[in-house]
Amino acid sequence: MEAFLVSTGIVALAEMGDKTQLLALVLAARYQRPWPIVFGILTATIANHAMAGALGAWVTTFLSPQTLRWILGVSFIAMAVWMLIPDKLDDEESDKKPPRFGVFGTTVLVFFLAEMGDKTQIATVMLAARYETYYFWVVAGTTLGMMLANAPVVWLGSRFMHLIPLRVVHIVSALVFAALGLMALLVTV
Repeated sequence: MEAFLVSTGIVALAEMGDKTQLLALVLAARYQRPWPIVFGILTATIANHAMAGALGAWVTTFLSPQTLRWILGVSFIAMAVWMLIPDKLDDEESDKKPPRFGVFGTTVLVFFLAEMGDKTQIATVMLAARYETYYFWVVAGTTLGMMLANAPVVWLGSRFMHLIPLRVVHIVSALVFAALGLMALLVTV
C-alpha cells in the first residue's frame, strides 16, 4: 500500500504545472469534449507509466542494492531541483494542427509523446526501482496521480488553474523529493 500511496502523492504533486497538465488544458480548450480527453490521458498514462515502471523494476536485476540506493537518492534530489523549474508548453506546439485521429486518438498520441522523458515518467522509473516487488502498485499509483492532477483541469479548465498557487506546489513537491532522496542516501536497509 505504501508504494501505491507514495506513487500517487508524488506524481500528483509533480504533475502540477507540468507541461502535460498544460497540454490537458489546451486540449480541453480546443476540443471542449472532456470525456474523450480524460480517457485519452488515462490510456496514454497507463501505457507510458507501465513501460517506465518495467524499466525501473528491470534496473534492479543488475544493480546492487547499495548502488541502486545511491542512484535513487541522487535522482530524487535531482528531481527536487527539477521541480523548482516550472514547465511551459511551447507556443509552436499548441498552434500546430493535430493529427486526424479524433479527440481520443489525438489525446493519446500527444499525451504519450509529451510524457516521454517528463518528470512524472522519470519519477515512475525511480519509484518502480525503489518498490520493485510492487511494480503494479507503483504504476497504478502514478497513473492515479496523473489523473488526479489532469482530469480536473480538463473539466474545470482555466478556472481551476488560477486557484492553485503553482509555485507553492512546486516547492512542496521539491521538498518531498528531497526528503525521499535524503532518506534513500542516509537510511541503510
